Amino acid sequence: MKHILIDCDPGHDDALAILTALANAQKLNIIGITTVGGNQTLAKVTQNAKNVLSFVSATIPLAMGQKGPLVKEFIPSDEAHGQSGMDGPYFKDTAYPIVDENAVHFMYKQIMSVDEKVTIVGLAPLTNIAILLKSYPEIHEKIEAISLMGGGLTHGNMTALAEFNIYIDPEAAHIVFNSNLPIIMAGLDVTEKAAIKVSEIQALKNKGPVSHLAYELLHFYNQSGRQFGFEDSPIHDLCAIAYLLKPALFTGTHYFVTVDTNEGIGRGHTFADKRLTASQKKNTLVLEDVDREGFVELLVKALEKLDEEIAQ
Repeated sequence: MKHILIDCDPGHDDALAILTALANAQKLNIIGITTVGGNQTLAKVTQNAKNVLSFVSATIPLAMGQKGPLVKEFIPSDEAHGQSGMDGPYFKDTAYPIVDENAVHFMYKQIMSVDEKVTIVGLAPLTNIAILLKSYPEIHEKIEAISLMGGGLTHGNMTALAEFNIYIDPEAAHIVFNSNLPIIMAGLDVTEKAAIKVSEIQALKNKGPVSHLAYELLHFYNQSGRQFGFEDSPIHDLCAIAYLLKPALFTGTHYFVTVDTNEGIGRGHTFADKRLTASQKKNTLVLEDVDREGFVELLVKALEKLDEEIAQ
């Protein structure tokens, strides 16, 4: 069993990643979930996390982290995820508890409390994780890997070169990629291939309470994605969890990857040294392809399992 800590900014795809991890408790022990300003403001994404966790009666400790990036001003984006950051479903008011300490200290305590090493799953701008690594250098010895959704070697989505999570806080991403910790990077190179088709979304409707929640999330997300040219819906963040559950679904290549923090068109670009005699040690497994059908099956089975658990 892997011990994981999820840092996120829900987000439709964050929600599906969290649900899939919860459904696979025999493989993934979630020792905590933390939030950071990203898809929307910290308050909104934290409320979204509370909504998802409460919906399935989870008991995972939840902590709030940084409101915005290390250097730049935070500007929320409504384009992909709507005003709430997770538009589509209606949630009743929830009283899901929040840990009364900052996420960074919470992450440190949770990771240090486990005898084995912990994998950090980064589904958001990497601000919390970067501060953790800089504030507590001893934590490096306790981290097995960082599995993150972010970046892209061939293109971006915020700019021609930069993907959203990295673009929001490239200084934090630079710290993480240069931490000498093993990185698993699910960037746009693979996540845009990890798409669920409209017919597959429709099949979730009224199937069970959690499957129907996923339908509502994906229905909105699919409609929203059309403004960016997508017919199907890439479930970006789920890739970072799916790799931990079933790495055989993916293929990738190890590279030395770092992040452009300069002002200009390249800001936030994750770039790889592809030279045959690269001077830097390879630090990142860059996921490049995915078994799309197997990926969707993994999600559907997770939702079915949660449906069964709620029915009991």
